[in-house]
Order: sequence, then structure tokens, then C-alpha cells
Amino acid sequence: MIPISGNVSRPAATPALREAEKAREARPASPAYPQQGGGPLRPVKDEYLPEEKREPYGRYWLGKDEDGSPKIYFDDPEAAEGAPVSPEAPKAEDPDGEKEPMSPEKAGPPGKGGKEEKCIGNTDAVDREIRKLKEKKEKLEAKLDRETDETKRESLERQLAQVENELRQKDNDAYRRQHTKVTNG
Repeated sequence: MIPISGNVSRPAATPALREAEKAREARPASPAYPQQGGGPLRPVKDEYLPEEKREPYGRYWLGKDEDGSPKIYFDDPEAAEGAPVSPEAPKAEDPDGEKEPMSPEKAGPPGKGGKEEKCIGNTDAVDREIRKLKEKKEKLEAKLDRETDETKRESLERQLAQVENELRQKDNDAYRRQHTKVTNG
């Protein structure tokens, strides 16, 4: 068997082709494209370069004005160092520039009335509804125990299953929280 590569005749080498081959061989390999057979490549790694600390910029923060309406405040870094800083300004050590949630003592007078606002949650309606369902369940169970007619018994069992299912859905904390009536006190 004769290899095919040996049978292929090479085209006649023209002077332009010879010059191109010489130029390709003489060209040095660039570092971006290393030659084949060179040494193994080093893995590329990230490198940390520390930066100098920058001067702080002015800070913006959300606050409330005298009427309780939202207002945007600004601390100018070019202001005099002895200038008073707004008491609502976020603390300098807070990297995000966010202040802690205001407590009622720090918030000042809430609303326009100047009185403290209280909210009251009332679950009486839900409790009453659950109590009625439990009573209905007990009555259906008592009727079911006394009933002898098979068709009426099946009807009572269906009603009892429906009441138990409704009770299972409503007699829990999640349902109470969802149906709590909240009023200002």
C-alpha cells in the first residue's frame, strides 16, 4: 500500500510563493500566539491591586421635614468642617449610607396631630366564625349518631366532611392573621 500523500505532486514553486514561505519562517512568534511546541502556558490569574482611599463624596439620605413630608437631604463634603451636621444624617461609619429605622422616640411627632398612633388588631370575627363551625360540627355528629335512615346518614356525613374541611382551613394562625381587622386606636 502506498500512502496518498506521496503521490500528490506539489505545484511548481513560483518566486512569490517562495518569498511568502521565507517571510512566514522568519517572522518571530508573538506572545499572544505562542508557537506550537513551545513550553507550557502559565495559567492566567486575577490579581488584587490595592487603591488609595478617595475623598468621600457628599451623601444623600431620605428624611422628613417639619410637616412630616418626605424630603431628601445632602451633606456637602466641601462644607466647613466645623459646620453642624443634620441630626438625621446617617452615621459616618455606615458604609452604605443607610441609617437605622427610626424608633418612635427618635421620630418626633408622628403625623400632623402630634399624638402617638396606635394600631389594634382584632380577631373576634374569626374566632366567632370558628366557634360556630365547631358547634355545627358537634350538632352534625350528634345527628349522625342518632340517624338510622341510610340516605339521610350519607347526607349528614357529606355535610360533616365539608364542615371539617372548612374548619381545617380556618382554624390556624395564618387564617387569623389574614383576616385580622386592624384599627387605629
